[in-house]
Amino acid sequence: MFQIIEYIKFLFKSTNQHGVHSPFVYDLVTKCFYDSTTYEEYSNLSEYRRSLLKNKQQIQITDLGAGSRVFKSNLRSIKSIAKTSGSPLKRAQLLFRVVRYFKPQHTLELGTSLGIATQAIALGHSKNQIMTIEGCPNITEVTTQQLKAFNIHNVSLKTGEFDKVLLTLEPDNYDLIFLDGNHNKGATLSYFNTLIDKAHNDSVFIFDDIHWSKDMVEAWNTIKSHPKVTISIDTFFWGFIFFRKEQAKENFTIRV
Repeated sequence: MFQIIEYIKFLFKSTNQHGVHSPFVYDLVTKCFYDSTTYEEYSNLSEYRRSLLKNKQQIQITDLGAGSRVFKSNLRSIKSIAKTSGSPLKRAQLLFRVVRYFKPQHTLELGTSLGIATQAIALGHSKNQIMTIEGCPNITEVTTQQLKAFNIHNVSLKTGEFDKVLLTLEPDNYDLIFLDGNHNKGATLSYFNTLIDKAHNDSVFIFDDIHWSKDMVEAWNTIKSHPKVTISIDTFFWGFIFFRKEQAKENFTIRV
């Protein structure tokens, strides 16, 4: 019910490209968000997801995040995880376009799951070096095999608690950071405050499920009001933030 109410409020506030006066955001919306091209890579995204949805293997889950609203047991099949926890196909396609548009050289993903989003990031730019972190060792094992089977070779996968793994990261900065692993206000703000030091002027952070709960809405509002953040874009399911010093501070709510 909370998310339904949030979505109704979002619809009243949101706009499309015609309500955008920032050239940077206008180009992003029209050339990336609303890009209707059917890319060859979309078939790879679909096949990756289909193969997971056919996989009946059961594994024991170690859940370090906010927990599941669907499952009562930690023994789950690969296909059920893919169906409920993986990025929907349209979002995987959008993530592919975002990476294709910005062409990041170094990307960090918090919350690998079965690698649906990871594959999209990898296919978006072949020169992108991706570090992705997953909390569950059994999921890491499945995802490593899955990415290898689909010839994804520009991904390094680490397992462990995000806070601890983040302390071991080597790159001084990241061009793209996708946070999709712990839908908890305290954890989300902690990751943001740690990773903001690894952002540069052209970095983009993407936060998943910013309207997941009241706590996540509060976390999102805190993040977009941070003095280093100049642009925020609320697409309801994802929140984008940018640090472009040449931009006046502005918040956008865009239907995608």
